[in-house]
Amino acid sequence: MTETSLHAALKKLYAQSKEYQEILVDGYQIDVIQDDLLIEIQTANFSAIKKKLADLLPNHPVLLVYPVALEKWIVRLSASSNKLLYRRKSPRRGRVEDIFRELVYITDLLQNPNLQIEIIFVREEEVRKADGLGSWRRKGVSIIDHRLLEVVCKNRLAGKRDFLALLPETLPPVFSVQDIARELSLRRSLAQKMAYCLRKMQILRVSGKHGRALLYGFET
Repeated sequence: MTETSLHAALKKLYAQSKEYQEILVDGYQIDVIQDDLLIEIQTANFSAIKKKLADLLPNHPVLLVYPVALEKWIVRLSASSNKLLYRRKSPRRGRVEDIFRELVYITDLLQNPNLQIEIIFVREEEVRKADGLGSWRRKGVSIIDHRLLEVVCKNRLAGKRDFLALLPETLPPVFSVQDIARELSLRRSLAQKMAYCLRKMQILRVSGKHGRALLYGFET
């Protein structure tokens, strides 16, 4: 798979120099090494990195970096000449809870003390080409690259306390996924992923049911 400009830029950001990039450790190519810390930058699809993490974590501290776009510009190029057709701002703004779309694939690893997650909030360009090879949802337009415009801030999740802080303080002692969705203004599907991950991390526990809906409480 071709490396995106975003991935290459983040690798450069975390590395002190090129000699600390793409290092072989235990048979795996590591994006960046800082002293004894292995840094893996994953822009999507945590399921693809699950086995790699599972093999590395018993012997190495790993920082898994995930970029979230606070602001995204859609750049569309023509298929034949790469001529700029338009550049527009996407209405969607990423948020910290987006990490749970990917964490659901590695829930078995989230309690490993050697694993830390870092969400890096960015402004980026998503480059598309009208080549007829892309998704039917985009009418055949392909996404060919992501470009980093600016790093805004970072949020490192290094243990249960950091993940617990993502839940709103306004939740009652017993609550549902719908309560999480309402208090955080999330889609229910994302709130459900969040609750599932926090339950797997033993931050939340199932306290009962209301109809068919599970009720949750905080682990003591």
